[in-house]
Amino acid sequence: MISRDFLLSIPKTDVHLHLDGSLRLSTLIELAQEYNVRLPSYTEEGLRETVFKDKYASLEEYLAGFAYTTAVMQSEAALERVAYELAIDNQNEGVRYIEVRFAPQLHQHRHMTAINVLKSVHKGFERAKREFNTQPAVVSHEEPQFEYGIIVCAMRMFARGFSEYFDDLLSVHAHSDPRQVFGLASQELVRASVVSRDEFGVPVVGFDLAGAENGYPADDHKEAYSLAHKNFIQKTVHAGEAYGPESIFQAITDCHADRIGHGFYLFNPDKISDPTIADREGYIADLSGYIADRRITIEVCLTSNMQTNPELRTLSDHTFNKMRKAKLSVTFCTDNRLVSNTTVTDELEKAVDAFGISSRELKNYVIYGFKRSFFPRTYLEKREYVRSIIDYYESMEKKFGLDEAK
Repeated sequence: MISRDFLLSIPKTDVHLHLDGSLRLSTLIELAQEYNVRLPSYTEEGLRETVFKDKYASLEEYLAGFAYTTAVMQSEAALERVAYELAIDNQNEGVRYIEVRFAPQLHQHRHMTAINVLKSVHKGFERAKREFNTQPAVVSHEEPQFEYGIIVCAMRMFARGFSEYFDDLLSVHAHSDPRQVFGLASQELVRASVVSRDEFGVPVVGFDLAGAENGYPADDHKEAYSLAHKNFIQKTVHAGEAYGPESIFQAITDCHADRIGHGFYLFNPDKISDPTIADREGYIADLSGYIADRRITIEVCLTSNMQTNPELRTLSDHTFNKMRKAKLSVTFCTDNRLVSNTTVTDELEKAVDAFGISSRELKNYVIYGFKRSFFPRTYLEKREYVRSIIDYYESMEKKFGLDEAK
């Protein structure tokens, strides 16, 4: 029996975790009052009723809350605080490794560069890491350390009003094709990330592409992904969340994706729009087979998908079942702790209950998160860290009597 207590005790990862979707509600309210940001309500109950709900009518409604969270994250102090608290919240439920993603250019303005943004977030995470890793049980190696990496998100598209930085960029390139401007912004973000990593020690470990899939193809950003590739920044792409298998195909071909965010529509032939693809089932079989063979890991976000896909009636209907049958490398993630009102433990518990996951399967999925992470140090250090995680996981299996249930 896989209990919630066991799920809380085991070391976990969250490698698809949005900083601006994972604030504490109390912090959002305090920062809004401090920075004069208008909210629909200034109580946690009121915000749960009006913005951050358990169920949403559409993806658009789901995303509405980000206008408020990003608005309060426009200073170095606010960014550091949000990062610090997010690390603490994860530590408190046994999460030992996080990769937090966000779009620095949404926080960039005339008084704060992209590098300032990244350094501030790093400062918050580093403070939380230092506090945790100096606890006696961690120092004595009774428990594994807490580690983190930062994934920067480029935007597939942007318009005036997204941020001061994007407004300025659109003004400077007023006579250019907007899609070219989107690509330029992504390349600039890669360059800022490399400087932050190489000159200031910020553990930028990955590059991501977020935003509207439909109408804004990933190949607009292939030069940025090539630049990240050449600078040893690993790659993930939001793909197959709101569009079909072709989006995932672009992610792994044009963008060299090491992981895929969501991949929900990977197995849906009805979502293929290219009329030249006659054998849709064959196309999906080839695509999923390639992903399985190359161990391109899918970052599955169960609760988020339930909230943004009205056609998904029950969790047992989630495409994870097909991923599981195809033997894909999968890890469970929260996406947004605040917007989806979830935790890593919640996601694992839902997966176990909905899909009847065995203790052996659960261990594989949890360890995939560590093994397929974009760990910020050397390969040998990563191997040593993963070994410490496996040892601790197995000690928890023994404690809860699950080592005999394999």
